Amino acid sequence: MSEESSIAIVTDSTADIPEDILVKYNIHMVNNFIVIDGQSVEDRKEITRNEFYNTLPKMKTFPTTATASSGTYQKLYGQILSEGKEFILSIHTSEKLSGIINAASTAASLFSGKVKVIDSLSLSMGLGFQVIAAAESAAAGMSLDKIVKRIESIRKRLKLIAMLDTLEYVHRSGRVSWAKAWIGDFLRFKPFLEVLNGQVLSLGEVRTYRKGFKRLVDMIRKYTPLESLAVLHTNAEEQAKNFLNEINDIVPEKNYIVNVTSVIGSHTGPNGLGFAIIRQESGTDW
Repeated sequence: MSEESSIAIVTDSTADIPEDILVKYNIHMVNNFIVIDGQSVEDRKEITRNEFYNTLPKMKTFPTTATASSGTYQKLYGQILSEGKEFILSIHTSEKLSGIINAASTAASLFSGKVKVIDSLSLSMGLGFQVIAAAESAAAGMSLDKIVKRIESIRKRLKLIAMLDTLEYVHRSGRVSWAKAWIGDFLRFKPFLEVLNGQVLSLGEVRTYRKGFKRLVDMIRKYTPLESLAVLHTNAEEQAKNFLNEINDIVPEKNYIVNVTSVIGSHTGPNGLGFAIIRQESGTDW
């Protein structure tokens, strides 16, 4: 690694980046909040993901989520610049799904062009892979323009698909317009969702987990060869390991199993399974 980069990388806790990667590249992560029974709980600090998912089905009131304030971002940006960094890339969850971009942009406007806020048009490791690529590139001494181009390349090769255990939590959250119409028997199905261009789209549904698992396997095989893979789950680690086992022949060197942050999980519910992938640049077009 060359001399320390003059570009700092900031993201938020919806990125789901493993802790060792955050430390390795000195990625600054701003935590979001979950509001449980009127109490604001800081993501990653005040409740573990296992605890949250285990208690979610028993909660009397539906939990809500909140972003960190623009003041929090302003304080962090100021601190980073005061420590000698020349520029900050702040990369976040889709503006269509969260108010995080707005909070970060409001703060960035106070720093005379020294902070660039980027909408990942994704979430979880769909966002995380873009942040990791930016951090790797900054550490390698790449210019800002080249880092941004690398992020854009990754975004074009990104796919994020998930099978939920039920549509109930998406339906109750009210965040996804088409899900509001799904009631009654539909809630018993296992819906497939894709995050594409910052929006959550429906890919239909299956009646049983076994059929859904097979469909996920068939889907991911269409996108080989893979550059990076994250198997995503909401407190369903055994299923995630089984999925990784099932696709062992196509798993790239860069691979992770991620228990998705509670901030996202409050809208999807427990026992979800999915993947975020970046296909190799030599892969066929989607």
